[in-house]
Amino acid sequence: MKKLTVSFSPHLHGKESLRTIMWIVVVSLVPAGVAGVFIFGLRALWVIVLGIVSAVCAEALLQLLTKKKITIGDGSAVLTGLLLSFNLPVSVPWWLVVIGSVFAIAIGKQAFGGLGQNIFNPALVGRVFLMASWPKYMTAFTQPIARGTMNFGYDAVTAATPLTLLKEGKSIEQLSYLDLFLGRHGGCLGEVCIAALLIGALFLMLRGYISWHIPIPYIATVGLFAYVFGAKDLLHGDWLFHVLSGGLILGAFFMATDYVTSPLTRKGQIIFGIGCGVITAIIRLWGGYPEGVSYAILIMNAATPLIDRFTKNRIFGT
Repeated sequence: MKKLTVSFSPHLHGKESLRTIMWIVVVSLVPAGVAGVFIFGLRALWVIVLGIVSAVCAEALLQLLTKKKITIGDGSAVLTGLLLSFNLPVSVPWWLVVIGSVFAIAIGKQAFGGLGQNIFNPALVGRVFLMASWPKYMTAFTQPIARGTMNFGYDAVTAATPLTLLKEGKSIEQLSYLDLFLGRHGGCLGEVCIAALLIGALFLMLRGYISWHIPIPYIATVGLFAYVFGAKDLLHGDWLFHVLSGGLILGAFFMATDYVTSPLTRKGQIIFGIGCGVITAIIRLWGGYPEGVSYAILIMNAATPLIDRFTKNRIFGT
């Protein structure tokens, strides 16, 4: 006789396995990773590999110590390490990458019981921890390597991110929308090339792994706030600059849409996306920090159970 396995609700049936979904998302991030290596040099590849290896080893070791089934083959640890590395400047020291990945797995994931039980996105937990602990390294961004040079990103030239220039009131005229779209500016290695991120996002949407209900309201809300309040005069803000800058695209399509930490219903997902957008815009426009994507998603992760409670579907027959 076959055993009936009863797990925690909600019970959603799909033809894809957890393993398949995780590895497909990893594949969708490959274009952004390749773009990061092309823009910043081989050091970016080193950061990515170190982040992934550290996350996988941390998960295997913790599961071994707690006598749980080792599940590193499902791709979730790989995805966490990859997303964390995408949220780091290319110039960070090796030990910071290791600490961030271990913290993301140990505290952001395994401390809650493992995959499916964590309430916060593990990669963002790791990034925020690193930002609070070593802000000097986390805000030291480098200029993309010049074409035709062979410095591989090691002899780096420091450069401010577009949002930092805007926050400090400095000129941003030297940055065109095309520069922002192609990643020709300073920033975290996996977030700068919007073109590569959109390729991966489109792939996930066409495959049905994510929908528009979180990322589009998220991006639209940030754009609306930037347009209305982003300049001294109302309705004169450069909304496109805000949309193409920072980690908005990476966060909206690849981290806010995390199945575990986002609402289940379509209505709830729209509310979640708008909430992320409002918090991100408030931090960017009036906060002391030029970027707010990580904090916005984590705050809304905490609100997800409440959103699910008030947007749950009607029980059949009632």
